[in-house]
Amino acid sequence: MIYSMTGFGRGEFSNNAFDITLEIKSVNNRYCDIIVKMPKKLNVFEDRIKNTIKEHLSRGRIDVYINLEEKSYDNYEVLANFDILDKYVTVYREIKARYEIKEDVTLSMLTRIQEGIDVSYLERGEEEYWAAIEPALNVAIDRILEMRRQEGQKLKEDINEKTEHIRVVLGKIELLSPQILEAYRVKMKDRITELLKELNAEIDEMRLANELAIYADKTNINEEIVRIYSHLAQIDTILESSEPIGRKLDFLIQELNREVNTIGSKSPDIDISNLVIDLKSEIEQIREQIQNIE
Repeated sequence: MIYSMTGFGRGEFSNNAFDITLEIKSVNNRYCDIIVKMPKKLNVFEDRIKNTIKEHLSRGRIDVYINLEEKSYDNYEVLANFDILDKYVTVYREIKARYEIKEDVTLSMLTRIQEGIDVSYLERGEEEYWAAIEPALNVAIDRILEMRRQEGQKLKEDINEKTEHIRVVLGKIELLSPQILEAYRVKMKDRITELLKELNAEIDEMRLANELAIYADKTNINEEIVRIYSHLAQIDTILESSEPIGRKLDFLIQELNREVNTIGSKSPDIDISNLVIDLKSEIEQIREQIQNIE
């Protein structure tokens, strides 16, 4: 089974204290590059998050976004500072007596005293946050893996179609290859015969045979064809692997391209040249697809 490097997964967790939303997005990349963006109070979990993701995703540019929304104030402590309030009340009453003010000290007066109420924030324990992050992270990973698997299956089917087309084109080249040598033999013999007529001489069959042997050696593409079939068989096998295969496929595509280029340089035949162009086009399309395989 092969996996694409493109995918998206989202996980959520909610309890009485807060809501957590975690999203993972991935695109193709040569290595495994994980970027985590989250509230500062969660930064302590960055390594744990990255290590968890690396257990499942081996390649790609992976962006992780975590949103935390506090919805409970059970970790806030509000206390009255009675020492301060007592002093304010004493002063208020002194002012009231001095100026004969009838209004008594009220609650609204006291709550407007900034120093009269202390508000403190109690940090939640790390494990309380991690207990929320971990399930959201696992759900997001499962979902991105499923998307990458589906995309990988599509890539596999497309590559299989293209390798089958390469085999068909290669079969045509195999049929044309012997005809090239025979056409060259006839062409060379006609030329030599015409030239020797002018010189009133006879053709040297032995020398003609030697020239044809040299030409046959220079234009022989059997080895290249055999190697291409071998590379295609390797690609078929690798596509069934359960391990990351992107780099292996990339190497084989380079080898395929090299063999096809050699065929193109060896063969002077226009029909084979056109078929080589077809092969190179298919190989390039496979190469582009492979860039997105893990």
